[in-house]
Amino acid sequence: MKLTKEMLQNLRQDYKAAELNESDIVKNPIVQFEKWFSDAINAEIFEPNVMTLATADKTGRPNARIVLLKGFDENGFSFYTNYLSQKGKEIKKNPLACLVFFWAELERQVRIEGKIEKLDKETSEAYFNSRPVGSQIGAIASPQSQVIASRETLETKVEDLTKQYEGKTIPKPAHWGGYIVKPTVIEFWQGRPSRLHDRIKYTYVNGSWKIERLAP
Repeated sequence: MKLTKEMLQNLRQDYKAAELNESDIVKNPIVQFEKWFSDAINAEIFEPNVMTLATADKTGRPNARIVLLKGFDENGFSFYTNYLSQKGKEIKKNPLACLVFFWAELERQVRIEGKIEKLDKETSEAYFNSRPVGSQIGAIASPQSQVIASRETLETKVEDLTKQYEGKTIPKPAHWGGYIVKPTVIEFWQGRPSRLHDRIKYTYVNGSWKIERLAP
């Protein structure tokens, strides 16, 4: 079947799963996020911790990719990656980021803006040590975002490292670790019929969270 312009334009869904009213939310957006994240887990959504991470380079050119949320609390939202990757280089030059969660089954979206910082070494090491051996090896073997000669080159490196560390504790590489996005804006989006969606925005101002409704 050939995709036509009309077919693409006619792809649409009407959202009817729920509402988001000011009377339903709590004053702390981290607590509100925890409620929605728990709903996503209970709905058995595949990898509910999948999030889009958007960054920009020093010229303002944007970039985005999927990463996994690995922790959140009052301090922010954390994930782990290669510091020398494309995102790592962009974060170093421009430490501002945006996260987006989309839980289609619940017709919900959460958007988070904030400053991004490295997690401390001890926290990164603790998480690295909790990972499966294969993931630890992969973090060492992969020069993330760099051009490589072939898939076989990567697999050979993995095989060599697997033999090297057999029966040994694998140390966290210096180029790998965690980041935390410290939020200044958190928006909760609930799909509604006729594209008249509910949007509630929390903005951190002078030590407290300001709550506003946005037009859809």
